[in-house]
Amino acid sequence: MSADLNVAELKALVRTVPDFPHAGIQFRDITTLIGHPQGMAASVRHLAALAKVAGAQKIAGMEARGFIFGAAVAVELGVGFVPVRKPGKLPIETIGIDYALEYGTDRLEIDPGAVSAGENTVIVDDLIATGGTALATAQLLRLAGAKVERALFVIDLPDLGGADRLRAAGVGVDALMDFEGD
Repeated sequence: MSADLNVAELKALVRTVPDFPHAGIQFRDITTLIGHPQGMAASVRHLAALAKVAGAQKIAGMEARGFIFGAAVAVELGVGFVPVRKPGKLPIETIGIDYALEYGTDRLEIDPGAVSAGENTVIVDDLIATGGTALATAQLLRLAGAKVERALFVIDLPDLGGADRLRAAGVGVDALMDFEGD
C-alpha cells in the first residue's frame, strides 16, 4: 500500500466553486475528494487516527455527507455508527432536538438506543461552518446519554466560527484542513 496523501495533497483535491449558492460565496466541494480513491481513503484514515486517539467507542455522522465519512471511519475503527437523521426518516420512536438556522429552524433525530450511557461518541462530518448542526448533534447525543468530547471534520471554515462554538460547548474540534475567508 502506498503512503497516505498528506493534508496539502488532500486540500488540493477539494474543488472550489465560486458564487455558489450565492454571489461572493466560495463553495468547498468534496465531490472531487471523495471521487478520488486515494484521497477518500487517506481522509478516512486520517480521521480514524484522530478518533482513535479520542477513544471513540461510537462514531456519529449527520445526514448526509457525515454519513459518507462517519460510516467509513466507524468501519476503519471497528466501532458502531450512529446516523443523525433529518426528521421523519427513522421508522421508530426517536429523540430529537430543534435548532436555529439563519432563517428558521430545523430538527435532528436519532434512535434513542443508538448510544449507551457514557459511551464515548465522536462526531464526524465533512465540513464545519457556523456549527449549528454539529452543536445540535452534540446536544442530541448527550441527551441520549453519550459522552461527546470530540468532533472531527474534513474541512473547517474558521472565519464562520463553528469550531469555536463547539469548543465553547465542551467539544474539542479537529479538522484535516481549513479554508480561510469563507
